[in-house]
Amino acid sequence: MYMNRMKMRYLKRALLLFEIFKSHKLTTNDLDKAENKAFHLNDRMSDFKVLIAMVRDVWGGRYKMNKWNMSIIIGTIVYVVSPVDAIPDFIPMAGWLDDVTIVGYALSKLSEEIRKYKEFSQKNVETAVVKPS
Repeated sequence: MYMNRMKMRYLKRALLLFEIFKSHKLTTNDLDKAENKAFHLNDRMSDFKVLIAMVRDVWGGRYKMNKWNMSIIIGTIVYVVSPVDAIPDFIPMAGWLDDVTIVGYALSKLSEEIRKYKEFSQKNVETAVVKPS
């Protein structure tokens, strides 16, 4: 019971910070930091890297998505790279729990967009392969 209340308290704080961070102007430097921090996210690492790739492709004009979905991704990345969050990252084990929770929340909200993006990426890989004549 105590753990559930504690989790809810940290989740509420994390979501509040998420709302604050989503207005941050994300930079390519932030994306590089996010790539470097992704390994802390354990089983969410590959999905988080997909979010980073989505931003890079939107910025590069290769992929289109609505502003709401983009703001969720940007807020998530900013939250992960920010030193200010619900549970500071320097706290062993627990420090990354809030980041994993925020990434999981974003993934649940973006499941359809991520599916579309993966299809888009697969098509681009297939068309980039040079077929022998």
